[in-house]
Amino acid sequence: MPLRTIRLATCAAVLALGVCTPTLAQQAPVEAGDAAAPRAKNVILFIGDGMGVSTVTAARIYAGQKLGQTGEEYVLPFETFEHLALIKTYNTNAQVPDSAGTASAMHTGRKTKIGMLGYGPETHNGDCRSGAGHELPLLGEEVKQRGLALGIVSTARITHATPASVYSRSVDRDWEADSAVPEAQRGLGCADIAAQLVSKPFDVALGGGRAAFFGAAGKGQRLDASADLPGSWSAATGGTYVESAAALNDAPMDKPVLGLFSPSHMTYMVDRKPDSSEPTLTDMTAAAISRLRQDPDGFYLMVEGGKIDHGHHAGQAGYALEEAVEFARAVQYAIDHTDPAETLIMVTADHSHVFTIAGYPQRGNPILGLVVSPREDGEPGTEPVLAADGKPYTTLGYANGPGAVQGERPIPETGIAAHQQSLLPMGSETHGGEDVPLYASGPGAERVRGVMEQNLIYTVIRKALGWSDE
Repeated sequence: MPLRTIRLATCAAVLALGVCTPTLAQQAPVEAGDAAAPRAKNVILFIGDGMGVSTVTAARIYAGQKLGQTGEEYVLPFETFEHLALIKTYNTNAQVPDSAGTASAMHTGRKTKIGMLGYGPETHNGDCRSGAGHELPLLGEEVKQRGLALGIVSTARITHATPASVYSRSVDRDWEADSAVPEAQRGLGCADIAAQLVSKPFDVALGGGRAAFFGAAGKGQRLDASADLPGSWSAATGGTYVESAAALNDAPMDKPVLGLFSPSHMTYMVDRKPDSSEPTLTDMTAAAISRLRQDPDGFYLMVEGGKIDHGHHAGQAGYALEEAVEFARAVQYAIDHTDPAETLIMVTADHSHVFTIAGYPQRGNPILGLVVSPREDGEPGTEPVLAADGKPYTTLGYANGPGAVQGERPIPETGIAAHQQSLLPMGSETHGGEDVPLYASGPGAERVRGVMEQNLIYTVIRKALGWSDE
């Protein structure tokens, strides 16, 4: 029986059980050409949190316009990568996913429930004991077990869903500090995410979220007022703990480094002050690469542009796009400072947002401005187009969120700090459920093609590193 027939027949036999996730089309991108595929020494996975296709398009235009171009012709660094796929982002119990389930898929090789980190979908959210026997393999653990260097970088809290997926298992993504674990769930064997980070081997971990690592004496959130997890980690490992860009630059290059640069998430690029003590995403990426590449066995680095997502949730496209531009700078740094013959670089998103670009704006129209269309004769327009209510509207908008129009629609805000108008009133704009892009370059990138399940990113990484024996 032909391979295709066998696979389809097998899927048909188990479809009623709901476990037939991969199909031939979904498997093909990771099976094609494996025998001749080159091996990567290093892998860098860039995750633009919430960076769906519409965000990539808007960021491209925004970046070009910042340089004085019309914008549409601009090319973001990762858009030059030869290999491209569309990634299906759903969670096992959610059509529109969250960052925990999606990031876990990328770092465990298996899709799971919304809100779950490192446990299979058989586990019940928020129930510590239900996770027993359903632990999933973590890429971060395997990286260290196989002797490679490990780096984790994020502009969100280092204990937030996406970075946490590299190194932790939690039945609830919100259990970032022990104080966040419900009293009934304490003492049942489930460590909080911050405690898991400092108990695991890593070489570089940089981001926000300092409060989860300290007690009240250190202006933190832990139950023990005197708790100092970074201090205990430094004493146990000889590693260096830092809280500023200057301290990061001064930290010894031959020892692990843990950098927590803000109590919670790091500062938006739009809100950064010239004298900020926080490193940028590009600064952290540079520090991580310079340290990790010293390991002769290679490294795995996950870099998250976490605040792209936060800008969208706030309904502020300008904030999200400025974060996306900084994310692109970090990708460019990685391209410029790694050997393409030995480093697989992949750029993707965990999920999308309900973010739209619409209204027939003319070429070069300010992406954060009001829609001005070409005239009927094709020449440039000069006045904003009016909607049926007689008022102008912006190119960018949201299907839901804080900017919802209720009652008479006001004149929309414009500019980088604007809250874009939306349809449905919600305190926080939601994720979108459409496929997201995956761009790849380097050894193993040829496996990125077609339409792929998100958990196959894990397979692409392992195969690129030569771990295809299992």
